[in-house]
Amino acid sequence: MANFEIEIFKGKSFSGLMKDIYSNSSKKDRQINLLIAELKPLIKNVGDATIIVPLIKEYLEVSVKNDEHLVKLAAVVQRLVSTQSRVQADTGADWILSEEEKKQLLAELDELDESEKTINQKVADLTSKQDSIESEINDIQDGLV
Repeated sequence: MANFEIEIFKGKSFSGLMKDIYSNSSKKDRQINLLIAELKPLIKNVGDATIIVPLIKEYLEVSVKNDEHLVKLAAVVQRLVSTQSRVQADTGADWILSEEEKKQLLAELDELDESEKTINQKVADLTSKQDSIESEINDIQDGLV
């Protein structure tokens, strides 16, 4: 179990990353269910549904992508730990990675970083769209009352 406690970056162990993956997934599930519960009363007709359902779909897609990136990061770390264990068993040395393996790991981390930025921007855009749609629906409902 010592490999699970290896620090992958400052203040974060592999086991901590795995806990984050699980808790983020659970948290997203609760957030999406709450969002759907909040938006359900706003759907009064087919027109409202055609506006709100795609918004929910985008939230789900962003959540799935975010979870996928955390899982990819865990896979990178798992490969790193596995390589370290294999090298240690073969040579008795600690961290020996080929330049190609180092480049591959760094490239994957860069890709994950860029994807996270894209996802964060999508979340901000979706939140803005949601606020706008809710405002429009409230204005329409106020006009009908």
